[in-house]
Amino acid sequence: MIVEKAPAKINLTLDVLHKRDDGYHEVEMIMTTVDLYDQIQIMEVEADTIQVQSEMRFVPDDHRNLAYQAAEKIKGKFNITKGVKIWIYKQIPVAAGLAGGSSDAAAVLRGLNQLWDLNLTQQELAEIGTEIGSDVAFCVYGGTALAKGRGEQIKPLPAPPKCWVILAKPAIGISTGTIYGNLTENHINQVQTDSMIQAITDQDYQTVCQELANVLEVVTMENYPEVKRMKYQMLKSGADNVLMSGSGPTIFGLTQKESRAERVYNSLRGFCEEVYIVRMLG
Repeated sequence: MIVEKAPAKINLTLDVLHKRDDGYHEVEMIMTTVDLYDQIQIMEVEADTIQVQSEMRFVPDDHRNLAYQAAEKIKGKFNITKGVKIWIYKQIPVAAGLAGGSSDAAAVLRGLNQLWDLNLTQQELAEIGTEIGSDVAFCVYGGTALAKGRGEQIKPLPAPPKCWVILAKPAIGISTGTIYGNLTENHINQVQTDSMIQAITDQDYQTVCQELANVLEVVTMENYPEVKRMKYQMLKSGADNVLMSGSGPTIFGLTQKESRAERVYNSLRGFCEEVYIVRMLG
């Protein structure tokens, strides 16, 4: 049996440059992994099937699941007639803007690469990941990276300055497609991506906080005021800065002080069930 960790990601920046001819949006974003994981267990079975199991009822067990699609891609590309059973032990909130599904798919790609001795490079796995979902290529690599295009062009970056990250997910579901669909010309090209790269390179925590930016945040908050309320609660209780990750609804706050991280955490526990204190893995 192969066991893989599938860490969540947060967006330190997310900019949308324009809408592409293929209907997708051209993005430029800096992502980093945090130590909130799903665990993926993979076992070969004789029957030519793909079985996905999870204790969470929200997690589909068929082709709607990105981990299932990852297994399907590998089996198809390499003409593998053996089957596989995949157990997903969820810790990352579902539909949260934390790339839980994408990270599960990346973990399956890495795991099957080992299980079936395919000897694929990270880059080759990331290219397969691109066919599954926009964040899967980044999740194959993990760490911290600049992602461009649809999210498939990955340039690794140094780890950000060490700090605590408080994650809070309101009890709502958000459709990524709807948020992108509501973007206007006024929202896009608003992010200083180069300034964030410089701040990370210089290990300048204050500037990292200052340059946190996500053009989708305004759109999501216009439609889901509870995300806005939670952001201001987090700021009020002492986070150095707060941003929404991906298309939401999860927001995260940064602080270098553990005592302050605990204060922010405790202030949110009253009206949000899914709150976590984590570290960046970078």
